[in-house]
Amino acid sequence: MDARLNLFGNPIAAKALKHIVAAGKVLSDAALPATTQELVKLRASQINGCGFCTDMHTKDAAHAGETSVRLNLVAAWREATVFTDAERAALELTEQGTRIADAAGGVTDEVWANAAKHYDEDQLAALVLAIALINTFNRMNVIVQQPAGDYQPGQFG
Repeated sequence: MDARLNLFGNPIAAKALKHIVAAGKVLSDAALPATTQELVKLRASQINGCGFCTDMHTKDAAHAGETSVRLNLVAAWREATVFTDAERAALELTEQGTRIADAAGGVTDEVWANAAKHYDEDQLAALVLAIALINTFNRMNVIVQQPAGDYQPGQFG
C-alpha cells in the first residue's frame, strides 16, 4: 500500500511540514511531561483513525519506557486504574479538543478547569499545542492514506 501523496516528497507539502514539525519541537522543551505528550498523541490518533500516528506514538512511548499495559489501555482510560489524575485530565481535554465537531461549544469549562488543576499555564499551552498538532498530523495522514506499521522509533530525528 502506498500513500496517495508523498507528503515529504512534494515540495509544497514538505515546505509546510517543515514549519509544522518546527512548531512541534517547542514541545520537547516544554514542562509538560513527555509521557503525557505521548498519551495525548496516541489518544487523538486513535480517535481520528490515524494508523500511522497510532503506530508511531505507541512505538515512541514504548521506546521511552512506557508500559504495554498503559499503552493498551489508553483507548479505555476512563475505566483503567493505571493513569494519574493529571493524565486523565489531559486525556479528557484531548478527547474534547479532538471531537470539537461532535459537540457544540467544544471543550467544556469543566474539562478545562480540571486540566488547569493539574497543569500550570505553560503546561496548558503545551498541552493545547500538542493536541492541535497531532490533530493536524492525523488529518494529513488519514487524507493521504499514509500506510502504518513500518515506523521505527526516532525515524524522523
